Amino acid sequence: MRIGATIPNFKADTTKGPIDFYEWLGDSWCVLFSHPADFTPVCTTELGRIAVHKEHFEKRNVKVLAHSVDDLKCHVDWVNDIKSYCPDIIGNFPYPIVADPSRELAVKFGMLDDKDKDDPELAQTVRALFIISPDHRVRLTMHYPTSTGRNVDEILRVIDSLQLTDRLKVIATPANWTPGTKVMILPSVSEADADKMFSNIERVSMPSGNVYVRTTTDYE
Repeated sequence: MRIGATIPNFKADTTKGPIDFYEWLGDSWCVLFSHPADFTPVCTTELGRIAVHKEHFEKRNVKVLAHSVDDLKCHVDWVNDIKSYCPDIIGNFPYPIVADPSRELAVKFGMLDDKDKDDPELAQTVRALFIISPDHRVRLTMHYPTSTGRNVDEILRVIDSLQLTDRLKVIATPANWTPGTKVMILPSVSEADADKMFSNIERVSMPSGNVYVRTTTDYE
């Protein structure tokens, strides 16, 4: 699934019951992410930390949906292990885990290791992650190998960037941006319009003479 693509609707069995993806998503954003296998150590930490951050996703109007090619019984049994390992998960496990033993969704969304993708006995889902907006478009993708766990703070950071730049279409967020720090004014915005839209603009002189690095903190 490429950035900008419309994610197709699907129906699936999950630990929270059957879902129709479009219906389940409603007017929310979504983090859809795969993990290689249940009852594995890195995956246990990932699903646990994402569960602990439940409120951070909710306040951003983001629903979380996990996926692997294990069956539903494995998912249900594994959730108890995750909750035991992460005792700071409050209440019930907060988000559904999709069961995809046929690998249909894993193949459709390109979640499989290329080396073993055609071998059902060996193929594992890599750590694929898609951020999906309410209009069903893929807005960001991340793919990690099975050996490297994801950073939940980075997932939240890029959601903040996507939602901010959707709201203010004349800016972009620079490297290492976090909410409240400087944003970049797009080169397509004229100097006159920039001065009307923002205060305290910082313009950086470049050896080329082109003025294209303009930053501001006036965007809240």
